[in-house]
Amino acid sequence: MNTSILSRAVVLVVDDHPDTLQFLIDALDGAGVTVLVATGGRQALEQVVRMTPDLILLDAVMPGMDGFETCRALKSGVAADVPVIFMTGLEETEHIVRGLEAGGIDYLTKPIAPDELLARMRVHLANAREAQGARTALDVSGRTMLAVNARGDVQWATPQAQRILARLAGPDAAAPLPADGDKPATGGVELPAVVRTWLLQQAATTAAGDSIIAAAHDLRMRFCLLSRVSGNEILLVIQQAAPVEVERDGISRLQNHFGLTGREAEVLYWLSRGKANRDIADILGISFRTAHKHLEHVYKKIGVESRSGAAAVSVKVLNQ
Repeated sequence: MNTSILSRAVVLVVDDHPDTLQFLIDALDGAGVTVLVATGGRQALEQVVRMTPDLILLDAVMPGMDGFETCRALKSGVAADVPVIFMTGLEETEHIVRGLEAGGIDYLTKPIAPDELLARMRVHLANAREAQGARTALDVSGRTMLAVNARGDVQWATPQAQRILARLAGPDAAAPLPADGDKPATGGVELPAVVRTWLLQQAATTAAGDSIIAAAHDLRMRFCLLSRVSGNEILLVIQQAAPVEVERDGISRLQNHFGLTGREAEVLYWLSRGKANRDIADILGISFRTAHKHLEHVYKKIGVESRSGAAAVSVKVLNQ
């Protein structure tokens, strides 16, 4: 098993120690991992709602909501199937047992060896993806999942996903919806035009974790790419997107804290939400080159040298 599985992974790091956080960010960034950051349990719970990671690295000892409580909360929500690796200086058997009982799948004691961490991550990521399978969503109750073909046509969707697609399309376009107990089907619904266009135009570059927002009527939903099952099937999940007001507040806070231009603050905000340059360009309606140029200016202004470093400092400001 090589590092390719890591380069396709989105990993949430939850730790309140800046030095440890930076050490982990550097190690993961070097392996090509897309890194999300949270400095506490509450922030971790908010982060997984915005974007569900493939794996979570969780510090056991944190002020307020500790790692054990955080893990239990994560496992009761949208991150129920996400592998959690605990990290801590605690070596007592009782703490290891607590971590596993809380839902953790593995346990690393500090100081953490990067090679060991990456090796364990590869194993757990591979196991999680194998367990998920191509059609796990078909039997998952309460999940807003769907599959589309290479043309963007809906092949099947859970009842919950069908309801959201119908609401986004509007009452005139809504097809009869199945009862909650029915098996996933197409339901006569279609992808929003913005999502279909995104999939078709970015077919060669979209990867697991990439997403786009579709809004209509009273809904604002994020369509996140889970995997490409085959050459003709793409698995998506629909999540509630943050309200526009929340995004505007976050962008304003970053702009004022770091002295950025409005556009630079927008670029940094979406970077902090785990977005790649191409996604930021799509969201803001600018070119990939322009997004990259803005990030270069942002790095200089906030005193960092990498995407992960920028994400770390921006998340701290947004979570204050």
